[in-house]
Amino acid sequence: MSVNIQKELGQKIRELRKIKGYSQEKFAERIDIATNTLSSIETGKAFMTAPTLEKILETLNITPAELFEFPQVKTQDEMYSFILNKLEFIKSDTDRLKIMYNLVKSLI
Repeated sequence: MSVNIQKELGQKIRELRKIKGYSQEKFAERIDIATNTLSSIETGKAFMTAPTLEKILETLNITPAELFEFPQVKTQDEMYSFILNKLEFIKSDTDRLKIMYNLVKSLI
């Protein structure tokens, strides 16, 4: 699965900035960068320096792990393949197969 870390990270920063109630201008001021630089970071067109990253973490009051944690969005084909793979895995396990059968039956 291909990930554009710059874009993902920028989106995460924008999302967290908004949750904390900062405008782009105020946040840029707090982390001591130009507003257009912050805009470029948030759109994935630029990457920040280590000192800027440290200021972002401090201002948002988050850990690096929280910033770099991204949801695993899967395509429809990826989800379907995953399910088929797991079904093959539980095929010989009667108990798990019954659970899956009941789960799928409840969805339809």
